[in-house]
Amino acid sequence: MLLHMARQNRSFTSEEIAKMLSTNPVVIRRTMVGLKQANFVQSEKGPGGGWHLIGDIEKITLLDIYNAVGEPTIFAMGNERKNPECAVEQVVNAALDSSIQAAQAILIQRLKDTTLADLARSFDQICIEKGWDLKHSH
Repeated sequence: MLLHMARQNRSFTSEEIAKMLSTNPVVIRRTMVGLKQANFVQSEKGPGGGWHLIGDIEKITLLDIYNAVGEPTIFAMGNERKNPECAVEQVVNAALDSSIQAAQAILIQRLKDTTLADLARSFDQICIEKGWDLKHSH
């Protein structure tokens, strides 16, 4: 959504964002609070109001966004029980924990290395290749 804001240079209501993301406006407002606290967006009330980007896309990383929205769980899989008595479950859990931690470290580093500006440049390139207006919303 931040990329849409950056490329279209306008405000979006919670309802517009919710429709784009197939979710509820209440969910959007909850999410936007963290982005507002991180000084990435600002909201304005009234006609023509809504959420708009105020942060610098050259400086905002995907890790910054991940942190601002509350660090949601990256991997759905994991151990059901922390201290199982079964030896098989213990070794499987240890292997899973190690693998998940390694994968998470790689993902966090990639999030840290990717800025909104990087995504904007990739978006622009796709639009150019497809002959779309750079504000195209695909």
